[in-house]
Amino acid sequence: MANFQPLPAWSANIGKRFVKSPKIHVLDSGLAAHLRGDGDARALAQSPNLGPLLETFVVQEVRKLLGWSRQGATPYHFRTAAGQEVDLVLEAPGQRIAGIEVKASASVGQGDFSGLRALAEAAGDKFVRGVVLYLGEQRLSFADNLWALPITVLWESA
Repeated sequence: MANFQPLPAWSANIGKRFVKSPKIHVLDSGLAAHLRGDGDARALAQSPNLGPLLETFVVQEVRKLLGWSRQGATPYHFRTAAGQEVDLVLEAPGQRIAGIEVKASASVGQGDFSGLRALAEAAGDKFVRGVVLYLGEQRLSFADNLWALPITVLWESA
């Protein structure tokens, strides 16, 4: 069994999805932390490795949730030529698009939504929602379809 799983690139042009490079995520973020030498939780909280590890953790948690969800979706990542990116793009049937950006921070601001805004522009009317998952506790609206939510929403029952 492989310890890595690719996350394909999303593009509004379906043909370009096969050309763009996938992101590679380690299946076990705990193993990834260990391999990077981040065994101490307090040190990891201050480490620049926290962001990428948290992103990997969220991607794998969402993949697990998609495995049993009645609402199917295909996971991707998104990156523009200018470097704007979204950590996780979910494309549901009917090409409805939602984006998830992961921030290893207790606060968020307008700038944290730049990748989601670029995704919304690329997806057009198929874009339904963008979410920044962060380490804070508040649910904050930044626009009609852009929200900052605590990462703990992943484990809340609907």
